[in-house]
Amino acid sequence: MKTPAATGSATTLWYEKPAVAMVLVVVLLGIVWALASWRLDFSSFPGPWQALQALPALILDPSALWAISLSLGRMFIGYAWALVFAIPLGLAMGRSRWVHEFFNPLVSLVYPMPKAALMPILMLWFGLGSFSKILVIAMGVSLPMLYHSCLGASRIESKLVWTAQAMGMGPVARLFRIVLPAALPEILIGCRVGVVMALIVMVSSEMIARQEGVGNLLFTSMDMAQYPSVYAVILILALMGVVLDWLFEKARRYLTRWSESAGGTILR
Repeated sequence: MKTPAATGSATTLWYEKPAVAMVLVVVLLGIVWALASWRLDFSSFPGPWQALQALPALILDPSALWAISLSLGRMFIGYAWALVFAIPLGLAMGRSRWVHEFFNPLVSLVYPMPKAALMPILMLWFGLGSFSKILVIAMGVSLPMLYHSCLGASRIESKLVWTAQAMGMGPVARLFRIVLPAALPEILIGCRVGVVMALIVMVSSEMIARQEGVGNLLFTSMDMAQYPSVYAVILILALMGVVLDWLFEKARRYLTRWSESAGGTILR
């Protein structure tokens, strides 16, 4: 008999349905707004309906669209840099004790540090342009990818690697045919965490170095007392996060459909 974890990929729980989830979010936001209106004076601030009314105008604004596309471009470039750097290093740390002992102190030091706090230093070194923002995004995304890649590689049974080596398989072949496939479910967990982390660090960096992008658009609207636009930008950011996470989860389940744990609910 199959366990629920093994059959989870074939069934969808009621709270995982998009329509139900959207209704629950709307109800929850309504309760929060009612409680906040009861305790706070929101007479000078726009309500949810005014924020929704400002959303179409913001989406159709060419300058806002350019800011969103610029921010997404920075985010994806930083994410790609993290993929190229973090996953190979994480796999090496997971399979080599010497590599792990060399890099682990540095990773342990950097991991709890807020990555946006590095923006002033990067601004001094590289200026206020896109490079410093892309670099801080890559640094923020690299750590969860590195951790989960290392964890996935370290959990591979040594017998599999020894058997492949005894059959004459070289190091590169073992990496692509044994280590990488076996660690892929854990690697993709880190990549999924990195998607949300990239969005957070992207907005934070653009709030600090305010030139272009969604973070600059958000603070500019607040400085000009355009509060409906402020809420509209926040809604856009929330939708971006939900859509990106949903798309990545679909891709993760497809790529790891052979794994028994692919259908389980992951909260990391």
